[in-house]
Amino acid sequence: MQIRISWPAGHLTATLEDTPTARALGGVLPLSSTAHTWGEEVYFDTGVSVPREGGAQQVVAPGTVAFWTDGDALALPYGPTPISRGDECRLASPCNVLGHLDGDARLLATVRDGDPVRVEPADD
Repeated sequence: MQIRISWPAGHLTATLEDTPTARALGGVLPLSSTAHTWGEEVYFDTGVSVPREGGAQQVVAPGTVAFWTDGDALALPYGPTPISRGDECRLASPCNVLGHLDGDARLLATVRDGDPVRVEPADD
């Protein structure tokens, strides 16, 4: 499944794997939310509540699309967070990995705390 994530200064698409969390997210699209930033991570509430999956990870590659089950939020890291060691992308807690952003994850640096965010199925 491909999704499009938009905010006032730009947009990215992402390719999601077929996981229970990705299916739950797909079931509520399109969704609108408010962006929050935490170091070089953007996250926002989705209104979806799912359990942590077996393959949940706390340290991920930049551009990973993750679901933070503790906050019912999509987490999009593009660089270090306040708890990272070195240049790693360390999430607040283990998150369900859904897929990866297509293109340059550094575009997320243009997201400002409080920006409106929209997630919708990507055009084919």
